[in-house]
Amino acid sequence: MHRQAYPDIESLSQGFADFAATTLKNTLTGKPQATLVVPGGSTPRHYLPALAKCQLPWDRITITLSDERWVDVNDEESNEHLVKKYLMADIPPNTSFVGLKTQHKNSFDAVETIHQRLDQLPPLSLTVLGLGEDGHIASLFPGMNPELLFNHHCVAVAPPIAPSLRVSLSLEMLARSENIVLVVTGERKGQLLDQLSEYPDSKVPLTWLLQSTRSPVTIFENYD
Repeated sequence: MHRQAYPDIESLSQGFADFAATTLKNTLTGKPQATLVVPGGSTPRHYLPALAKCQLPWDRITITLSDERWVDVNDEESNEHLVKKYLMADIPPNTSFVGLKTQHKNSFDAVETIHQRLDQLPPLSLTVLGLGEDGHIASLFPGMNPELLFNHHCVAVAPPIAPSLRVSLSLEMLARSENIVLVVTGERKGQLLDQLSEYPDSKVPLTWLLQSTRSPVTIFENYD
């Protein structure tokens, strides 16, 4: 695990964009296609526009989501809506995007359909995640049974405190990504990261990921 600290969100965003662009270019030197996984939330609104400015062969990159809220894709709470607004709108229109939302009434009924979608993707080249103050990643929350998160590419989730159901890439799929990035902002999240770095907690999803993956994990941090 490699940690990179930045004095402000602007420099973090540029540092992330440079790293992500280099990682994707390196992948594409040896493979015809790359897959980029991006999260929702508020922080990506800063760094996704920086990534959109990078000169990349976007026609060889497929973009998908780490997780999704079970709301309409045009809803402001939709991660698909966020990614299309802050990234897809500023890159070539022929860039492939694979969303996680379906027409099913709930995410539990949609798992098999989403699993099949994800099964068609090239191997995940770069997965970008945030970190919740409770240690959750994507929509994998404390209290879930990690042993059940290896059966499919995705898992339906009823968050402990949230207004909507969700679907998340599974721990198995996240762990198999060739490169993993965490973008961590806020003092409380920084304290949690420090704590978990020294004393891993088996109840925390970030710990599950770090113990499950053999891929490099890079953390971009800003706590101002």
